[in-house]
Amino acid sequence: MTGRLAWYIPFTVALLLGCSGTGSSNSRSPVASEMSPDQRDAQVLGREIFELVDRAVDYRGSHRGRPAASLRQMGVESLTATTVRRVVNVQREPVITVAFRQTRGREIISCRGDGQILEDASVNGRYTLMCTASSGAQRPMEVVTSGEP
Repeated sequence: MTGRLAWYIPFTVALLLGCSGTGSSNSRSPVASEMSPDQRDAQVLGREIFELVDRAVDYRGSHRGRPAASLRQMGVESLTATTVRRVVNVQREPVITVAFRQTRGREIISCRGDGQILEDASVNGRYTLMCTASSGAQRPMEVVTSGEP
């Protein structure tokens, strides 16, 4: 019995220390209240774009390389209560654009992304979208995936 306890106690202590959750706070994704308004807008649009790009790539894969001609063909509505969604295929690669329907008070009014964001998110835990500011200027915005530690 003491042979079993000899390895069990250090293992349990190591396990508890490893799972204590004392990692650095800067490695976690920022809380919405800590983000700037433009970053919050990009996060909202980015989550929607990520889901739609994933569905578009999945559709293309299950239809012998033929991309969906429209969101409706993928079984997705182009209008939601807060956003307008569009898909364009560039050399069989889906490019998804999502824009806010009401732009008043928004720093970022639309963003777009393609299949590259799926790879970036899986490798880095974050991806970059090209976004349009309310001033009309285009700029890249980084979006952090919710699953990043």
